[in-house]
Amino acid sequence: MKMNAVMAATVGVLLGALGTQSVQAAIALDRTRVIFNGSDKSVSLSVSNDNKQQPYLAQGWLEDIQGNKISSPLLVLPPLQRIEPGAKSQIKVQALPAVTQLPQDRESVFYFNLREVPPRSNEGNTLQIALQTRIKLFYRPKAIELTATDQATPWQEKVTLTRLGDKYQVNNPTPYFVTIVDASSKKGAQSIKGFEPLMVAPKSSGTLSVSANSLGNAPVLTYVNDYGGRPALSFNCVTSTCQVTPEKRG
Repeated sequence: MKMNAVMAATVGVLLGALGTQSVQAAIALDRTRVIFNGSDKSVSLSVSNDNKQQPYLAQGWLEDIQGNKISSPLLVLPPLQRIEPGAKSQIKVQALPAVTQLPQDRESVFYFNLREVPPRSNEGNTLQIALQTRIKLFYRPKAIELTATDQATPWQEKVTLTRLGDKYQVNNPTPYFVTIVDASSKKGAQSIKGFEPLMVAPKSSGTLSVSANSLGNAPVLTYVNDYGGRPALSFNCVTSTCQVTPEKRG
């Protein structure tokens, strides 16, 4: 499973010194995003050490949307643990009483970070690389938790587009975050060059980075769902407004 990985060198050298060598993470997560439902007191994530020869330390923490490290209203436990070669463990995100101070009519987003700490090398002049995984954690209050009926029709289908000049504005009327990761002019077509992923906050709007002309009158946007899947939304535009054409479900 692919993760967004940030490489942090543990010695003061440039990563370019690695040349074309690939770097493989030892510590791996079981998912690419976390949904923390308000009715739960905690959520557990599975962590594994894919290195079969050496133990690694796994360090976890949370950041707010600005990238500031936090320890409330959610807390990572344990913040640091040793995982033996080839072994699996769990890391928990615990809700604190302050979680009730978060908005209860819409989602809040945080970033869960997991950094691997390699064992110290006994050899001199050794470059050690610590890989860090950073994924989104969405706190979903109890009032807007999804039922089986809700999940049958993705809320992302409520998204609309508005053409403003040569840009499309993405309108999200839902209480959930919507993350757009790809855009094309028709289903199955190549991604529009220059497209940049966009996360639209609940009951908010955001503007796509590519031109409206390049997307045409039937744009297709790809979003990320709760499970890390990437379904597509096909739009039909009439004048300056675009609505999703619902997928047939049988």
